[in-house]
Amino acid sequence: MITITINIYAMKIHSNLAVSDSGFIFNPSNGDSFSTNLVGAELIRLLKEGKSLTEIKKEITSKYEVEPTVFEKDYEDFISQLQDHFLVSND
Repeated sequence: MITITINIYAMKIHSNLAVSDSGFIFNPSNGDSFSTNLVGAELIRLLKEGKSLTEIKKEITSKYEVEPTVFEKDYEDFISQLQDHFLVSND
């Protein structure tokens, strides 16, 4: 059995991904589209800006008054969903 561990905190959002303020996501590489809530759209924007996890965590937890542990769990879930749709990579 081989176990592969991927560091979701080092993921990079694809640079050509288009995201509207309302949360509409378009991947021009393959034409796929998705939607997310406003927090998801903000997370993608921060990732596209190259913000570190620490910077993202600080901004989101202060803006939305969410506990850091709750943010971490939600962030992991969100990144996993982006991975499932090939919208992030660990390059």
